[in-house]
Amino acid sequence: MKEVQIYRGLADAVLFLHFGIVVFVVGGVLLIVAGNLFSWSWVDRWWFRIAHLGAIAVVVAESWLGIICPLTTLESWLRSEGGLSSYDQGFVEHWVHQWLFYEAPAWVFTAGYSIFGILVLAVWYYFPPRVRQRGKRG
Repeated sequence: MKEVQIYRGLADAVLFLHFGIVVFVVGGVLLIVAGNLFSWSWVDRWWFRIAHLGAIAVVVAESWLGIICPLTTLESWLRSEGGLSSYDQGFVEHWVHQWLFYEAPAWVFTAGYSIFGILVLAVWYYFPPRVRQRGKRG
């Protein structure tokens, strides 16, 4: 019984990690634009911009290659090992899933992810990342 609870807890952790990545990808674009409009220098740091670009690049590549997100696969497996159906969860988990998973043809997601990836590239071009000069903070 304890092992079942561990699998369920790990599945919930993967779900929230997945949600966090979605928030990072979507919110990152908003932060970059807002940060440049309000002079928040940290939004143009290379580490932030490379992480953001890398995250959306993985999503777009998975979509074009027809690969199911490994986090989705891992969460489903953990739920199954925990004795649950893939999306049989509590209140909070249910609503997190409602925001992450939609019923639509695969091409809709591929187009959406691709368009969002192009938006990220446009933001990268319009608000390029900056390398901080030594000795300066910002």
